[in-house]
Amino acid sequence: MQAQRWRSWMCILSACALAPAFAGQEAATGLWLSADKAAVIEFKACADLPSALCGTIVWDKDAGTPDDACGVMIAKLKAWEDDAWRNGWVHDPRTKKNYKGIVRVKDATLMVRAYIGTELLGETEIMTRAASVPPGCKSKQ
Repeated sequence: MQAQRWRSWMCILSACALAPAFAGQEAATGLWLSADKAAVIEFKACADLPSALCGTIVWDKDAGTPDDACGVMIAKLKAWEDDAWRNGWVHDPRTKKNYKGIVRVKDATLMVRAYIGTELLGETEIMTRAASVPPGCKSKQ
């Protein structure tokens, strides 16, 4: 009986070790490099709603050209629930369209999911941490 209980606990512990490592709500803040390495987005508390998370492009490879997206807000998510930022929108600066959105952090990646209708019918962009902002964007203060 004791050996069977020990094996049960070992199974539970190993399943936990294999479970995805989703992070807390503060893990999304900071600088993130887009999947195509063409932009750095800063995620932080929104100026107009400090309990929400906003993402703004702080570096764009096209800085100084007509395609410059520096300063464009690409996300505003109002609620943290079920290991994700939800209840808001994400913006695609290429198409200039807004979509429903969800932001999750898993391990060392930030996943931005944009969708219409249901989360299942969407696309996810996977971003990696950026250590700093490259030169190029002009401050829009």
